[in-house]
Amino acid sequence: MKTLEEIIRGCQSGRQADQQLLYEKFSAKMYAICLRYTRDRTEAEDVLHEGFIRVFGAIRDFRGSGSFEGWMRRIMVNSALERFRRQHWLFPVEEIEEDAAVDWNGPEQVLGLSELLNMVSELPPRYRMVFNLCAIEGYPHHEVAGMLGISEGTSKSNLARARAILQRRLGHEYRHPGDNVNDYGRHG
Repeated sequence: MKTLEEIIRGCQSGRQADQQLLYEKFSAKMYAICLRYTRDRTEAEDVLHEGFIRVFGAIRDFRGSGSFEGWMRRIMVNSALERFRRQHWLFPVEEIEEDAAVDWNGPEQVLGLSELLNMVSELPPRYRMVFNLCAIEGYPHHEVAGMLGISEGTSKSNLARARAILQRRLGHEYRHPGDNVNDYGRHG
């Protein structure tokens, strides 16, 4: 059984057998990441394959400092973001105070991970992207704004609205004071 370091060195040398081993070792984890950023399984598979092509193209630059899995994860997220930017137009929405009125103390409800991820996948695309990047990946708003080509305020607003949608779907009736916004960010 080869170590990860041996597999990486083999991939850096262009050995297809090691590329296959790397794919087998990480494809399930990376697919789960891709699935969070896409509309469906087919699109997630496309992003996964695009991401692995990029991994194999850039692996010669990996020098072993830091986590290889983290390095690969970043490539997968960037692949999903590039696809998203090609397919969607991000509309800025009005700014609201950063999570000021969000009340997370509602009735307790136990959800499985797959149920929660399914709810996140049903968010409108721009909210899903910001929610994944901020709430799940942990990127700060200024970085998310740069990645998506939006303002920091729009990133904050999109995150707050994504959380509000999720809360409503969980049974928490949250509305920002004076807000009359449907699930797609349009006033109505």
